[in-house]
Amino acid sequence: MVDLSRIRNFCIIAHIDHGKSTLADRLLEITGTISAREMRAQVLDDMELERERGITIKAHPIRMDYRAADGEEYALTLIDTPGHVDFTYEVARSLAACEGALLVVDATQGIEAQTISNLYLAMEKDLEIIPVLNKIDLPSANVEGMTAQICDLLGCAPEEVLCVSAKDGTGCAAVLEAVVERVPAPEGDAEGALRALVFDSEYNIYRGAVAYVRVVDGAIRAGDRFRFSSRDTVFTVEEVGIFRLEMEPTKLLPRGEVGYVLGGIKNIREVLVGDTLIDPQHPAPPLEGYQPSKSMVFSGIYPSDSDRYPELRDALERLQLNDASLTFEPETSEALGFGFRCGFLGLLHMEIIQERLEREHDIDIVTTLPSVLYKAVLTDDSEVFVDNPAHLPDPRRLRHVEEPIVKASVIVPTEFVGAMMKLMQERRGNYLSMTYLDPTRVDLRYELPLAEIIFDFYDKLKSLSRGYASFDYEMAEYRKSDLVKLDMLLNGAPVDALSMIIHKDKAYHWGQQVASKLKRLIPRQMYEVVIQAAIGSRVISRAVIKPLRKNVTAKCYGGDISRKRKLLEKQKEGKKRMKRVGRVEVPQEAFHAVLQVES
Repeated sequence: MVDLSRIRNFCIIAHIDHGKSTLADRLLEITGTISAREMRAQVLDDMELERERGITIKAHPIRMDYRAADGEEYALTLIDTPGHVDFTYEVARSLAACEGALLVVDATQGIEAQTISNLYLAMEKDLEIIPVLNKIDLPSANVEGMTAQICDLLGCAPEEVLCVSAKDGTGCAAVLEAVVERVPAPEGDAEGALRALVFDSEYNIYRGAVAYVRVVDGAIRAGDRFRFSSRDTVFTVEEVGIFRLEMEPTKLLPRGEVGYVLGGIKNIREVLVGDTLIDPQHPAPPLEGYQPSKSMVFSGIYPSDSDRYPELRDALERLQLNDASLTFEPETSEALGFGFRCGFLGLLHMEIIQERLEREHDIDIVTTLPSVLYKAVLTDDSEVFVDNPAHLPDPRRLRHVEEPIVKASVIVPTEFVGAMMKLMQERRGNYLSMTYLDPTRVDLRYELPLAEIIFDFYDKLKSLSRGYASFDYEMAEYRKSDLVKLDMLLNGAPVDALSMIIHKDKAYHWGQQVASKLKRLIPRQMYEVVIQAAIGSRVISRAVIKPLRKNVTAKCYGGDISRKRKLLEKQKEGKKRMKRVGRVEVPQEAFHAVLQVES
């Protein structure tokens, strides 16, 4: 058991691709936590997707034993966190288990939008911030300029900024010494009743739910009984332990430690991230958790094979335990059958969940157009939140629709300011401010409708700035807007999976593009297929897929013209009858292709 004064819990926060995972690799090497044989790049990123994309998706805790310059042995628990704006919730949860944070900044790119966002999260938790300037070995590194930027942001002295190269290990030993010196030891009551914060969880197919906890008061050991403060079910601890490269069992988890608890929890809904683990005999008041995540983007997920609906439900439940920010509820679509309406933190989050369903659970899925959560105000002054365009109330009962507005920050080189401002205006942005961070970079602040950034906004932002712009946003408010529901009709029947709520000024352009894409993607039938984009009863765009036609007059060689007319009339009547009873199947590619329509 480690003395409380020699425990340090800290995390690494930064903008995406600033070198968090590489720095974590070097710290693990220096402390001898992993051997040279086990070493590989991004060692804490154990998901295939993380390694492929070079990003961190899930926070990873690991324990390191370190002998400091003062000769004492310290137990350091490091949590490597994601850097993309969509995974801010992962960062917020990790901060709750720490007393300090390493703020990593790239010496070639400087402070970016997500750097500032993550820094504010850490400051709200009152964490000790240690600034680290990474990638100083690169020829394009501007060490002096970036150090000055960090000092302006944090109000610290230049000598407090640690200059390192995580790639070749330069200065990384000084980072560990700074953690020991600057990060405070955890506090807590050793003799008090058990209180442990559940900051993460995962599902083990053999052992049930695994709760990741930070013990605040008391201690927990194998054989103890426990429950979650929001639940009445009591469990018996099967195993407790700490995080090495794999989970390592220990006799107990005392106050101040970060570890895991196994209690044979088979119902994965019992474990709520942010809950407090307590002793049922001496229940203590729950710890102050943190705000649950709010889904920003919604999309329908349906199995390609309707028989696999139960498998899809099980897969989503398991993913939800590993990712508490995922929400889902059952829904039915006339076009796609039974499926789920899922809530995500952003478009990358949605993409990752879809890939994990296909790779880890081997389920072929079809997804609908992403939408945001709208607020419909009815004529009787009541309010209804709408996450699916198909559920928008009848226009006769509707007073107006409000859409979510976000406050966005774009940090961009001065040469691209004009292109950025033009992009913001195209996306109905409302200019707030422009601040020069230094002579070469500007922080642009805008109010933007969330619906305008969930399609191809991020791709456009990167292409217009040649990859230099960084983007971050936070929810501001709901605001009344001139929104309409756009329906796509096939032979007069609406395809609910392609419906969307859109601004009135953009409806015609969008309807026209979707109609022309569907015309190319839907195979020709034996009868005419009419594709229409409509707002209510008013059709704003129309495309026609011509029918396949058998040459019924081929056998007529000579004779009276009336013979040919009779056969053509018979064919015409048959096609009319087929059009009445025929059902047009929309191929899965159509749903994917519509996502690529220029918004």
